[in-house]
Amino acid sequence: MTDFTHLDAQGRVRMVDVGEKQETKRIAVALGNIAMDSRTLDLILDQGVKKGNVLETARIAGVMAAKRTADLIPMCHPLNITHARIDFFPDRARSVINIEAEVSLTGRTGVEMEAMTAVSVAALTIYDMCKSYDRAMVISGIFLKSKSGGKSGMYTAGTNGSPAK
Repeated sequence: MTDFTHLDAQGRVRMVDVGEKQETKRIAVALGNIAMDSRTLDLILDQGVKKGNVLETARIAGVMAAKRTADLIPMCHPLNITHARIDFFPDRARSVINIEAEVSLTGRTGVEMEAMTAVSVAALTIYDMCKSYDRAMVISGIFLKSKSGGKSGMYTAGTNGSPAK
């Protein structure tokens, strides 16, 4: 593990200077899920939620969140994201919607936080749009599945988000 670079010599918090880093293609994929009552999942999938199309609204929210990550997380660099994708994978057997976000750019710093923020906000949007039907929904399992680019190269998580061996 490397030194914590968000601290200066006096221990003060700072944004890391990435000005000298090489620009590379960087891609990050994050996963997460939201569990709910099976009737709530049916309403979402049958587009019966009174507030509108839940998954398309959550997709837009996730993309917007990826673009605004630096406004939410203090030491994140504002990035010129060139691609963001949010996909949903409903699992009726488990009454869960799995969420995947992929974010990419060509730049000097990675997009891991942007991908995880996208998943988080997409899940929160689903919760917000469906809370009148099901306040017991649970958002969980948000983790970085993979990332590529930059000096550290490729990372792929193992099972359940644990580091690959």
